[in-house]
Amino acid sequence: MKNILQREIPEKLEGIGRLEPFGGAFSKLKKGWMEEKTVPPPNRAKMPHSSKLCDSLRDAIIKSKPRDGMTISFHHHLRGGDNLVFEAIKILAELGVKDITLAASSLTTAHDPILPYFKDGTITQVYASGVRGELGKAIAEGVLPKPFVIHSHGGRVRSVHTGKIKIDLAILAASAADEEGNATGTHGPSAFGSMGYAAIDSWYASQVIVVTDNLVDYPCVPQSITQNYIDYVVKVDSIGDPSKIAGGTTRITKAPMDLQIARLAAQVIASSGELKEGFSFQVGAGGASLAVAKYIRKIMKQRSIKGSFILGGVTSYGVDMLNEGLFRSIFDVQSFDAAVSSSLLENQYHIEIPAGLYANPFNCGCMTNKLDIVVLGALEIDTDFNVNVITGSEGYVRGASGGHCDTASGANLTVVVCPSFRGRIPIVKKKVHTIVTPGESIDVLVTERGICVNPKRPELKANLEAAGIAVKDIEGLAEEVERITGIAKPIETTDRVVGIVEYRDGTVIDVIHQVKI
Repeated sequence: MKNILQREIPEKLEGIGRLEPFGGAFSKLKKGWMEEKTVPPPNRAKMPHSSKLCDSLRDAIIKSKPRDGMTISFHHHLRGGDNLVFEAIKILAELGVKDITLAASSLTTAHDPILPYFKDGTITQVYASGVRGELGKAIAEGVLPKPFVIHSHGGRVRSVHTGKIKIDLAILAASAADEEGNATGTHGPSAFGSMGYAAIDSWYASQVIVVTDNLVDYPCVPQSITQNYIDYVVKVDSIGDPSKIAGGTTRITKAPMDLQIARLAAQVIASSGELKEGFSFQVGAGGASLAVAKYIRKIMKQRSIKGSFILGGVTSYGVDMLNEGLFRSIFDVQSFDAAVSSSLLENQYHIEIPAGLYANPFNCGCMTNKLDIVVLGALEIDTDFNVNVITGSEGYVRGASGGHCDTASGANLTVVVCPSFRGRIPIVKKKVHTIVTPGESIDVLVTERGICVNPKRPELKANLEAAGIAVKDIEGLAEEVERITGIAKPIETTDRVVGIVEYRDGTVIDVIHQVKI
């Protein structure tokens, strides 16, 4: 069967079940799915004055009674500095546990050491918002017997609420925790900031282990995670390296071309009609996207504009804008820089939020629905403005859905910034390999070779042209790029579907086929 974007979707996949094709960004809501059936979280109790403290992570895992076929989850707030996933999977493998579904909020290159456990049957399926490195390559080559699932941050919460993902054991790193499991990421030697992606796991997992390298006196404050959801607490020497949270993709770029694109994007935003008193703002994790904030900051000062809030993944640059009075508040679901944690701890207007409040489409207060402007990156974008942020030019999985489609759907102005090509690989093209965010949610594309406005936004095009900004036709831009790079050789794949890409409402927007080796 085909979805609304004419992508071929299997009716059913072994290990997944029946698939529901994507019908449009808000098709399910428009059809009356204002309420969606959810499952209740587990309800369990402890005897008075019983201790949750365990001697080791191994001890805690054994007490949780692991079994073949279980689903285990982790958060990725430590990003490139995470040690916990490998340590936990290693223990489970040593205990002989097989057929594990790994439901991490995201997987990075820091998790490459778990690849042997993909190959030996310890892990047989993955749910995540992103997969990178050797794991992504191996998954695309078909290392897992069951299809993996890429979902957005909001979509992950929805999947847990509805019981599509049923977490048996959540193992959550915290930079500070007490003996009862009250936990935070805002202080301690390994402080990493918000624990926004861990909240849903703590509420819904059948068993929850909090792991910390900083056991503090009761009560631990602030309480990102509260004791009534926690079964076991473990003190370890180190939960990871917070200095590796920020990487090249979470720092403002210094590349001249990317800075040029960022300047153009800032001009587009300034001329769009959306940059006004009280606007809300989010930028993606890419260096070029973050650079846009640098130029918006300057324009805001020139025009004496004060924004309402910054949303999403937060860097120290966003904290600087808060402290300068350019925004009234920050809603922080993930801290992209360890330096952000002190602001989160000390500033009452720097507010930690769970992923459900951030981006789950099936609640009454989804923060992405209040966004005015979002700036996002792309691995590819096609002439229908569909965006790929998952698969690279070889077909390997190397990116993350994250909040891309969540924020694009809710914002009044969604700006995609990217070069028109990279190393003679076209980025603007007639058809992307994998669709993550539908073109209906993208308003404008900014590249070094030109600016393209989605035809569904004629008023935006008029505003830009009135400000003297030249607007190109995206089909013409794609042809221009093709003349420079040549026609990209199609990625060779088999008929086997190794993964599905879920839209935030749980429908399937695309599938990923096994790459021919």
